[in-house]
Amino acid sequence: MQPQTARHESAVYGRLERAERAPHPLLTGLVRQYCGYDHDGTGRTRRREVAQDEVTIILSLGTPLRVGGPDHPERSYGSFVAALTDTYAITEHEGPLRGIEVDLSPLGAHMLFGLAMHELSSSLVLPLEDVLGSAARDLVGRLECAGGWNARFAILDRFIVRRVQRARCPSPDVEWAWRRLRATGGLLPVGSLADELGCSRRHLISRFREQVGPAPKTAARLIRFQRTVRLLERDSGGRFAEIAQRCGFYDQAHMNREFRELAGAAPGEFVARLLPDGFGVGAD
Repeated sequence: MQPQTARHESAVYGRLERAERAPHPLLTGLVRQYCGYDHDGTGRTRRREVAQDEVTIILSLGTPLRVGGPDHPERSYGSFVAALTDTYAITEHEGPLRGIEVDLSPLGAHMLFGLAMHELSSSLVLPLEDVLGSAARDLVGRLECAGGWNARFAILDRFIVRRVQRARCPSPDVEWAWRRLRATGGLLPVGSLADELGCSRRHLISRFREQVGPAPKTAARLIRFQRTVRLLERDSGGRFAEIAQRCGFYDQAHMNREFRELAGAAPGEFVARLLPDGFGVGAD
């Protein structure tokens, strides 16, 4: 399976290339996609990374990224993990940037890392070595030596399949609850979710913290926000009120507040800063 590639050139951002590919079929539902990126920039580049309902691994194949956010001082990172958190980040680098982004479901990340996910969600990002130990260095070294994106994605397939096949499967109740929240766009109340499962809210919260990261209410908030982001990315900016209603916000003002907290910008500014071809969101 060959990656899908997109390229963009501009006076502001220079040359950007993205190569995307779905993971091995054995990872369906655990890993959504691999995305290789190669940015041939010459100056300073800043991007806004909004709150996600997925866990992201960044595998650096060159220049480190500086990452910071509200209440999180800026630090320089090579390869790192960003778990589910209810805030946004600003990334910055000088000159060229090359690496791979791996997008996982939180349950897939729990199997891959073998850690309680709330330990990851308490930080904006964590160095990959803090999560995977020496296996992180070995993996990045093999990726750096590989010839092309497809070869790198094949290395990731083998690495992740091997680890998840040895891992404990997610608890059936948490797996069901996560899928139920995703299917409802984050609109199902936590009390209703617990009732459908036949368990207490306390039990559900405890299981979510271990295998997802945040509590179910926060997870539902992130799912709703990301659904809104996807709709806005396909909109010209004329349907904000309609999208707010469709995604379960009380009104457009409520959606605006959520965006300021989870994206660091109002919806209009967010849309205006979208880069073409899925290359992210620009920042000042």
